[in-house]
Parts: sequence; structure tokens; C-alpha cells
Amino acid sequence: MEQARPHIVIHCAAFYGGIWINQLHPGRIFYENLVMGAHLMESARRGGVEKFVGIGTACSYPGYLEGVLKEADLWNGPVHESVMNYGLTKKMMAIQGWAYQKEYGFNALHLILTNLYGPRDTFHIRRAHVLPALIKKFVEAREQKAREVEVWGTGKPVREFLYVEDCAMGILLAAEKLKDPAPMNLGTGVGTSIRELVTEIQELTGYQGELRWDREKPDGQMMKVLDISRMKECLQWQSAVSLREGLQKTIAWYKEHKTQADLKE
Repeated sequence: MEQARPHIVIHCAAFYGGIWINQLHPGRIFYENLVMGAHLMESARRGGVEKFVGIGTACSYPGYLEGVLKEADLWNGPVHESVMNYGLTKKMMAIQGWAYQKEYGFNALHLILTNLYGPRDTFHIRRAHVLPALIKKFVEAREQKAREVEVWGTGKPVREFLYVEDCAMGILLAAEKLKDPAPMNLGTGVGTSIRELVTEIQELTGYQGELRWDREKPDGQMMKVLDISRMKECLQWQSAVSLREGLQKTIAWYKEHKTQADLKE
């Protein structure tokens, strides 16, 4: 930081993934995300950075709230136990930014992101989130002419999905326009059930076999959709890519780069 003297730092780094990797590496997820956020912000402060944009997660919200999640809800209870080790590390980054602003006048923003997806996502089976994991399953099932595809859980949980290029634009606009250090949601505000997502991906990949829902596998939090009222007011912007369009682009990219994408962990 002292050598490069950047004006703005956008902290997007994280070690995380889907439910499977969260079960495999809960300790590593907690430690690496906690220290990378704390050390980077401290280095930015010492290096004279003018604005620090911390990228948070909807996993930081209380895990048992019903309905759409507003920024004020962030402190209204414990996070869901399935993502506690990740969600709390990002929550600590928001508190660090608040504390640094109060003591040092450090300009730290905190953006709360929903589920991202798009080209160059992680499709490795041990690391993938639900959407790329489903794309991989259905593309391979069609290639192999499999009779059925196994899907985890009940299909009832509702999630929100933001296309990566829209997300990048939202982050840049926030870095340019936002001055209030209070956490701000960045998403679409549109909820989609996992069952609806599965149906959409099955259709777009052209898979014609059967589905088998493994109800022994965890669902996680039942609803996680962000209120984006503040985002639209502050940035005068909202996402442009629909879920169907984004899925089409992501599936096309995965098919073209499948060999390399399957190895990226």
C-alpha cells in the first residue's frame, strides 16, 4: 500500500463456496476471511487510501428473519448456523470500517452482495455455489445421456441471483458515488426458488431426464432476498441482465470452457 499509494481499494477477495466446502473447511473459511479483511483494511488505512470498499455478503444477515432483508436488519439476530463461520467474518469487516471511521476518519464502505454468477465462475464440484453446480450437473447429464439428476434439498428455499457484470457495475458506481459508511445492499431484489432455478437450467441445457430431490441434504436459510431501495436511491441504478439471459450466457461460457472450468478450484 505504501509503495503503490492507491486512491481506492475494492476488497473482493474471499475463500468460500457452496454448502459442501462450508462443511469441509469451516475453520479455514473463518480464519482466512477474518484476517484478510482485517489486515487489508489496516494496511489501506496506514497507506493513506482515500476510500476502502469492502464486499460483504447476505450470509451476514440474521438467519431466521422472514421476508426481504433491509440493511437495518443486519444487527437483529444471529446469522444462520450453516454460514456462521463466513457470515460473521464479513460482518466484522463492516464493524471494522465503522470503528476506523469513528477513530481515524477513514472512509470505508460496506456493500452486501447477494449470490453472484456468470462466466468464469467456479464450477469445481467441491467449491461451486448452487447455480454453477446445477449447470455442471445438467450439462454433464445431457452429454452422458443420464437417466436422472440428483438435486439437493427440497427446492423450497428462495434465493436472489445477480449477474457478475451487473455486480461489477454496481460496485464501481458505489465506489464513485457512495459516501455514507452504513452497509448497503447490492442485488436484484428478485427472489427465485431453487426449484424454479432447477427448472430453468434444465430447460436451457436441454436435459430431458428425471429429477431426484435428495431431501436428506440441507436447504440452508429458507429465504434470502435483499431490499434494494437504498441502492436504487443512492446509485440511481439497478441490474439490467435478467436471470434467464444471465443463465444463457453462463451456460454458453461453461460449455465452451468446460475442461478448464472443471479444474479451477
